[in-house]
Amino acid sequence: MNRDHNLKNTTKPILQEVSRKIAIHEAGHASAIYLGNQQKGLPPICFQIFINPLNNIVKSSDFLGKASAHYIAKVVGGRLIHTLPSSLDEATKDFSPAQKHTYQHAFEADIINLLAGPLAEARYVALRDNEPISPELVNVNALQYYGGSSDLEIVNEYLECFIDSDELREIKMTELFLAAFNFVSERPNWLAITALADFILANENNVIECNDIIDAIESGVRRTATSQSL
Repeated sequence: MNRDHNLKNTTKPILQEVSRKIAIHEAGHASAIYLGNQQKGLPPICFQIFINPLNNIVKSSDFLGKASAHYIAKVVGGRLIHTLPSSLDEATKDFSPAQKHTYQHAFEADIINLLAGPLAEARYVALRDNEPISPELVNVNALQYYGGSSDLEIVNEYLECFIDSDELREIKMTELFLAAFNFVSERPNWLAITALADFILANENNVIECNDIIDAIESGVRRTATSQSL
């Protein structure tokens, strides 16, 4: 999705659909940060979702601190790696093997969490249009059409300090892309994403705090458990 779309000159139905896609996108990020990190045994991290009223679209900085144009909702915080090092080897040169493994695991989790946003948006659009979705139909490069341009820019910054070789970076990107794709495709995770997106769209505050985000995500997880018990 083009994040530079002039939302002020858009009709109400189109604006509502843009809002829905953005809510799904940011819910994808947030659900991956909370559920994905939890599933990987990584430490919990505090983050927020900022809400911007539709009649007050302004420039902002988005998930992981990159400048973006217009936003309706955006995740703020959520990184395990707060500052990217010049290289992974340099950052971990004094680490024990266990510490180095944990650091690399956190590095990869941040990348997956970035990719989960545009992939959630892509899945929403495919389901809305009754079209199939697969890693072959929606590849890494296609994520720019689902609001993922700034996400991909940050992912590439991560990978550049993670791996020296272009070939190995491409292999790692494919691996982490598939992990993010699988995350948003799993039913409990998807129901958590949609539950949080509904909460974002219904929210009347300018900021959704971490505890409220978690409650909304957990409500989606409980929805899965309830449907399976029936």
